[in-house]
Amino acid sequence: MKIVLVGATGAIGGRVLDEALARHHAVTATSRDPAKLAARPGMTAVAANTADVATMADTLKGHDAAVLSVKWNENDIAQVVDAIRRSGMKRCLFVVGAGSLIRTDGRTHFEHMAEKGVVPPTSKPAALALEAVQKASDLDWTAISPAASIQPGARTGKFRLGLDQLIEDDKGQSQISREDFAIAILDELEKPQHIRKRFTAGY
Repeated sequence: MKIVLVGATGAIGGRVLDEALARHHAVTATSRDPAKLAARPGMTAVAANTADVATMADTLKGHDAAVLSVKWNENDIAQVVDAIRRSGMKRCLFVVGAGSLIRTDGRTHFEHMAEKGVVPPTSKPAALALEAVQKASDLDWTAISPAASIQPGARTGKFRLGLDQLIEDDKGQSQISREDFAIAILDELEKPQHIRKRFTAGY
């Protein structure tokens, strides 16, 4: 596939880039500072800022799919969706964070964190981005949320998928490595199972 990856230098985006190239996809990797991206076979580094809708639309054109892994407190979802529509691309996958996932008591993970006095700056904007994406009935969108904890780790290929419920293990822990999360993203691009749905991955 020809994939455009927006946010290729990020913590998750970097793992998505690794996974996509390992599967021999052609990747246009975008960053505000593409100099951070060392040359790699199969990758084209491009400077892009989601606030520049016209340029972003041009960058997206001609690709089979886009993966958008950005901080939603620093990027306007309306501008991103506008750029996708202008590009003519339909297939897009948004990384939207774990805050909007539902825990066993029916409350969101964001509500649990807020109760403990923890309010990550990206959590609420990511939830609002998800709400906006869910209204885009003209796009073949998918949104993906990680487990509550997503850290560097092993690429095991062994994890569970869910929809809107936070995935926890039998000890109440909700975790996934960035490497395995990237597998879930590329699997969805190659064999779509969640068109116009949000899903999640965790151990």
